[in-house]
Amino acid sequence: MQYPEWIWHNGAIKPWADATTHVMAHALHYGSSVFEGIRCYDTANGAAIFRLTDHNRRLLASARIYDMPMPYDVEQLNTACRDVLKANHFGKAYLRPIAFRGLGGFGLSADTPTDVAVATWQMGAYLGDGVLEQGIDACVSSWQRFAPNTLPAGAKAGGNYLSGQLVAREARRLGFGEGIALASTGLLSEGAGENLFLVFEGALHTTPISAALLNGITRNTIIRLARDAGIEVVERDLPREYLYLCDELFMCGTAAEITPIRSVDGRQVGTGKAGPLTQQMQALFFGLFDGSTPDTYKWLEPVES
Repeated sequence: MQYPEWIWHNGAIKPWADATTHVMAHALHYGSSVFEGIRCYDTANGAAIFRLTDHNRRLLASARIYDMPMPYDVEQLNTACRDVLKANHFGKAYLRPIAFRGLGGFGLSADTPTDVAVATWQMGAYLGDGVLEQGIDACVSSWQRFAPNTLPAGAKAGGNYLSGQLVAREARRLGFGEGIALASTGLLSEGAGENLFLVFEGALHTTPISAALLNGITRNTIIRLARDAGIEVVERDLPREYLYLCDELFMCGTAAEITPIRSVDGRQVGTGKAGPLTQQMQALFFGLFDGSTPDTYKWLEPVES
């Protein structure tokens, strides 16, 4: 991988190689970090960051859940995101704000300084070239999501993603494009790092936030775009077998965007390709960036503010 030239780290733009931390930093040992994934898109009006403020608000919420003091507010984080994009001369790109407990103590409850960085790099389709059109083959993982009273799934925390790593790596090892996890209840949760939508008779069905999943910003975007277009959206508990019975199925997230799933556990979903409602949601979502979908909610925040 070719790394970008510049990164924002603890309040300043600096060379990528200079953004270092100590090997005894709290986050490295205990997973005490929170982060976001954000995309910047090229639009007819210039580079714009999608739902930048919503992402950084969630970053602060995740830090609050884990009692992690944050030295920067939303506006300062928004500015940092814009500054690192401009420093690297990036338009379309991916952003990674991260806050973590740094060096300062060795116990679980140690009070340490909070380090904050914002990196950016150029990233295409997260799950592989062509998957937005062709879809992927997925499997249900043998690894379950954590129960709601063990870890807060509503926080986008580094330690939470150990679960996603197990799900994703198992899927790759077995030859699948991505894994799907069940909740501790045995009902559907989400993908390794993506939310799920199933289509039944022209309606979108998605698992509720109580199913040990992150309340994704792309998930929220799809729900709002669909309802504005007159498409029924149902948030409900869903059993595993509905993956084999639905008419269409797709994953969504900042990295995955809207990725169709053409089979689960070797069983074809629908026609085995992106169905009409999946394609409609892709058109509405990507239309935000080419102007064919009105940006009614002011989700596009220009880099040159």
